[in-house]
Amino acid sequence: MSLSHIIAACRSPVAPRGGALADCLPHDLASPVISDLLQRGGIQAEQVGELVLSNALGAGGNPARIAALAAGLPEPIAGLSVDRQCAGGLDAILLGDAMIRAGLHDVVIAGGAESYSRRPIRMHRFPDGRPPETYEQAPFTPWPDRDPDMATVADVLARSMGINREEQDTWAQASHAKALTAQDLLAREIVPVAGLARDSFTRVLSDRHCARARTVCGTISAANMAVAADGAAFVLMVSDRLARRHTGPSLTILGGRTLGADPTQPGLAPVPAVDAVLKEAQLRPAALSAVEIMEAFAVQAIACQRGSALPHEITNRHGGALARGHPIGASGAILAVRLFQDLTALGSGTGLAAIASAGGLGSALLLGA
Repeated sequence: MSLSHIIAACRSPVAPRGGALADCLPHDLASPVISDLLQRGGIQAEQVGELVLSNALGAGGNPARIAALAAGLPEPIAGLSVDRQCAGGLDAILLGDAMIRAGLHDVVIAGGAESYSRRPIRMHRFPDGRPPETYEQAPFTPWPDRDPDMATVADVLARSMGINREEQDTWAQASHAKALTAQDLLAREIVPVAGLARDSFTRVLSDRHCARARTVCGTISAANMAVAADGAAFVLMVSDRLARRHTGPSLTILGGRTLGADPTQPGLAPVPAVDAVLKEAQLRPAALSAVEIMEAFAVQAIACQRGSALPHEITNRHGGALARGHPIGASGAILAVRLFQDLTALGSGTGLAAIASAGGLGSALLLGA
């Protein structure tokens, strides 16, 4: 059985919904990243066996196939589209890993693309002839009374763990500050799209800004939850055979897991996934060199960092989604891109990426340099 290795990773800039990337459809975001990825990895398009693409808000039609064609990949590549909402970008990588380990392909591109700005209008039809009704959030459980709003359950989590708004705001401020300091470093992983070359939302976030931010629910505010956004991110994965020929940076996928948890509290779902991955690899959290946790909400990141005893000083060391935005289907893949860049810069070590998803899903990925 072949191990799989990531030999290149890059992403588009991330921009808030209605911002600099608002005209781009998912394949417009994905195709320049895929093309640049192949150049970075020294792989020809004809060598690619599959493209796995996560997309959460599109209207179907196999966006992976559309992105493959837009990027000039060979016609035999069918493209596999994945919808696991926020976790999809990381799960696309886990699927690519399984394909390579099974010997199906030597080269897989995996990641995600999301255009929040161009998402379709969703409507429910009724068999009795009533006019269709629009809706914003898809159901994540079969029980309407146990399918909560994400901000509401984030506030429930904050109250249950005693994490007040000030602590959440402090985490958000640190996320922006770290991303601002690292802008030149982050630019190395970003492929310019539509004239944008940097994450456009990152800013100086002061105490005053946080105090004036709109309250969404209880302790949750517009400052300590990630903004809806557009973006794409992909990694280039190869088998042992091709990795041995590769002379550039390379990380080995050491493990990964997606687990379901309590659907009424998705913020804690990554904890059992992280714990399972570390246990299988016989690693303690203190042995990690880098950690990337999704910051859909500051409280969710804090709860997961604490819940799995992940070292704070190496968690999101160059900022997180609070400083970028949350392009749902791409967010997990962005974590993997960040991990690739930081681990290859370190030259050695082990890194972990983890993300929560609506419906009570948690995904974790372990990489080794």
